[in-house]
Amino acid sequence: MRPLIAGNWKMHGTGAAIGEILAVAKSVGAERVSCDVLVCPPFTLIARAAAAVGGRVAIGGQDCHAQPSGAFTGDVSAEMLADAGATAVIVGHSERRRYHGDTDIDVAMKATAAWRAGLSAIVCIGETEAEHDAGHAVEVVARQLDASLPLGASSAKTAIAYEPVWAIGSGRTPTAEEIAGIHALIRNRLAGRLGDAGSQLRILYGGSVKPANAGSILNLPNVNGALVGGASLKAEEFLAIIRAVPCQV
Repeated sequence: MRPLIAGNWKMHGTGAAIGEILAVAKSVGAERVSCDVLVCPPFTLIARAAAAVGGRVAIGGQDCHAQPSGAFTGDVSAEMLADAGATAVIVGHSERRRYHGDTDIDVAMKATAAWRAGLSAIVCIGETEAEHDAGHAVEVVARQLDASLPLGASSAKTAIAYEPVWAIGSGRTPTAEEIAGIHALIRNRLAGRLGDAGSQLRILYGGSVKPANAGSILNLPNVNGALVGGASLKAEEFLAIIRAVPCQV
């Protein structure tokens, strides 16, 4: 399967930052990169970014509401994201779960909403530092995957992102064995639930991915790309991660 490198800008970026996205798009368009590329800027930049890149990279949202419209002040529906030019949306990111109280059920409903609007959903799962240190990573990841992934998932419209919460923005990274082990767990559960289709869903790793460690992470089995945070804000760093994707035979 073709890997996916997705950049999550979080609450960073004004209009001046469009140049960084455009620089990525120009390089991706000129080079024969070995992956699909997605940039998820703040809601305010989606339409401008989509217009600027002209399809050379995909543009996505960072969250969506489960309903297509309604009295939900401050929320954005999947249909609105699609109308602005997005083709994908991140759902269930650990910061949405922590700061906004998103539950596994909420995440599943948002993923369904994404599909309804014609968007791909990147469903995020992962354990906290306390859960990791207590040895509960496998249990937490399995539970979140089972409850957050709706029926009807397919490789055409779904990816899973494993993000160990304790590694995000901390500079800490799990060992290669830990990453490979969790990704194998996810793959096995997907296969058990979806059959052959489960072998085709991309499983991304997210958690302090940067140019220095991208190559080693992306070469691990069942790692089909990355969900990149801070390193996606600067074109030079993001492109270095994109170029670290192993060539597809």
